[in-house]
Amino acid sequence: MDAVRVALLREVLAGTEWPAATRRFAGALRSSVLPHGGGLLLVGTAEYEPWHLAAHLVDEAAWSGTPELTPTLVRHGARPGDPAQLAVGLGRIEAARRGETLLVVAPDSPGALLLERVHDARRAGATVLALDSGDRELHAMAHEALAVPSAPDLALELDLDTVQHLVSAAAGENSLPAPRGRRRFRDRLSWLADQLTSPPPTRW
Repeated sequence: MDAVRVALLREVLAGTEWPAATRRFAGALRSSVLPHGGGLLLVGTAEYEPWHLAAHLVDEAAWSGTPELTPTLVRHGARPGDPAQLAVGLGRIEAARRGETLLVVAPDSPGALLLERVHDARRAGATVLALDSGDRELHAMAHEALAVPSAPDLALELDLDTVQHLVSAAAGENSLPAPRGRRRFRDRLSWLADQLTSPPPTRW
């Protein structure tokens, strides 16, 4: 989903809780990973792996110049012979430490094994974020959580995948560095004014 489609989706959702809720969640994600230089672990359930969110976060990390948003995808079915980026298993969550962030995406029940690993990570000092359908046990362990109805809102075409688009886009947008100093800010405003008022280039 490109920036134009995200903007249109936000316009459709204006007046609902979702634009603010997804930006708040993205802000929690960003403020957790940026000060520690990354350390983002992304995991789904045994039945659902958040491939699309991982890909979107990689894109946002590149486009925004914020490599800290690049996640490590943790997989339930990882095997030693898998490519390196696909071979990270649940043991990585158990080894999580303070300064790392664990983002759990669970459209269904996370299951006892994953909940146990999440508990271990939190106890070791990792920050836990949950994007799910509202599991009570997972929310009790999460520092920040965003619940998405398990049954899609057909009127808004809103489901977990759509919310993941909004979260990843907001994480990239909000991670853009703030202008430093008045002079740089004025220079940027001046450049923008020039771009808006200058005539189109002549074509011969």
